[in-house]
Amino acid sequence: MEARAIARYVRVSPRRARLVIDAIRGKGVSEALRLVALSNRKAARPIRKTLESAIANAESNFNVDVDRLYVARATVDMGRAYRRLKPRAMGRADIIRRPSSHITIVVSERD
Repeated sequence: MEARAIARYVRVSPRRARLVIDAIRGKGVSEALRLVALSNRKAARPIRKTLESAIANAESNFNVDVDRLYVARATVDMGRAYRRLKPRAMGRADIIRRPSSHITIVVSERD
């Protein structure tokens, strides 16, 4: 039994989000929620919401005990980068890339 939740186009860099995701991978859900709640990184809030969604999906769709769940897989993939133009000297422009992320969290039941 695996339940998953996906947050797409989250406005945070994938590299920064992976720092938080690496901390919770393989942990029990209560410990993972505690780690994310105490993290002061920008990516922690959307990761917490995605983790809570995966837990709720497991509870409502598969009727599992929440205390037996753990984070089986957690990945952050590159989403589409928003592009903006910044004026530069002599009529030129630079492209400013604002990255986004796709956060996928899969929770499973421990044996």
